[in-house]
Amino acid sequence: MPVYQYKGYRNDGGAATGIIDAESPKVARVKLRKVGVFPTDMVEQGSGSATVGSAPSTSGRSISGIGRSPALSTTDVAMMTRQLATLLVAGLPLVEALGVMVDQTEKKAVKSLMADIREEIRGGASYSAVLERYPREFSQIYVHMVRAGEASGALDQILFRLAEFLEKQLALKHKVTNAILYPALMLIVGVLVLFFLMAFVVPKITAVFTSLKQALPWPTVVLMSISHFLADYWAVMLGVVGLIIWGARRAMKTEAGQLTADRWLLKVPLIGEVTRMVAISRLTSTLATMLASGVQLLDAMDVAKRVMNNRVLERAVEGARQNIREGETIAEPLKRSGEFPALVTHMIAVGERSGEMEEMLRRIGHIYDGEVDRVITRFTSLLEPIMILVMGILVFCIVVAILLPIFEMGQMVR
Repeated sequence: MPVYQYKGYRNDGGAATGIIDAESPKVARVKLRKVGVFPTDMVEQGSGSATVGSAPSTSGRSISGIGRSPALSTTDVAMMTRQLATLLVAGLPLVEALGVMVDQTEKKAVKSLMADIREEIRGGASYSAVLERYPREFSQIYVHMVRAGEASGALDQILFRLAEFLEKQLALKHKVTNAILYPALMLIVGVLVLFFLMAFVVPKITAVFTSLKQALPWPTVVLMSISHFLADYWAVMLGVVGLIIWGARRAMKTEAGQLTADRWLLKVPLIGEVTRMVAISRLTSTLATMLASGVQLLDAMDVAKRVMNNRVLERAVEGARQNIREGETIAEPLKRSGEFPALVTHMIAVGERSGEMEEMLRRIGHIYDGEVDRVITRFTSLLEPIMILVMGILVFCIVVAILLPIFEMGQMVR
């Protein structure tokens, strides 16, 4: 009887390796499944006696960290999802569709992931159960929607919705990131240039004025005081900044620190407005997609609140979820929290009364996507000239403070 060496995972997520004898690889997989092992790699070792893999060795490592590349990007997952949906719509069975994707993809990480998933499904696991073992690649939203698609028999349509949802989230993320990137780069460069001028260039120029031992204009005195302070204590200042950053990062690892930071962020002018709108857009779009896919409301809210990336708003949604469990509507507890604009709660209330909750949530997401576009466009169009103006004023003040003593010396010579 042939002997196979296998690698795989146990039910608890630990790695499993060993050998097993069976008539064929298919029979070997069935045997391993019966003892709670999901094989991902199996190589025939030849005939001979072997020990059955009923007690495979384990390492207790995470599933997603064994034998594969680091977690895939959201772009990769969105592309995989759309490709798989297209193949399923074409009439291919799931295992065959995954095989086609393994053959056609060129990215090693994607190929390895698809091959692993295909092998586990061949062993008898459902698609959603397999995806749940790869939490780095597939979020709870993804798994819940796939499970609902399997239950309803419309997995291909659910995958199309998932692909559209992921692509929309990526577009929103890139939009916000690109809006922040350019002003942040300008700010960093400007601060570094001013720091270099004040700490290293200005002291050399103003040293000439000090040697003359004459009274200097007050702008020059202020400039010299600032530059001497920066020149003498720049290392200490960098250390203090580093210490503040370290302390902030430590605080952000605690629940209280994250809650305080998120509450403060929502109160910052403009930034708080954008943060709230992005969070609402994510929440409503996610809820609309999950409800349309057949996920129950309470489950959908429990998963969707996590895409908001703000503890204050997450707590408001969780509080509303608990009230809904006790028989309340959705709109009322959200309105009482004070964290959601009247437009949102009013439209949700209308959706509840009309029975078109999914469509109303989708409209809210669309409205706030447009609002984010408008605010970001206004923000970037105003910020660039403001930053240039501020930099110009600071440089002008430095130049004036340096030139004033020179003008006074010229008048004395006359």
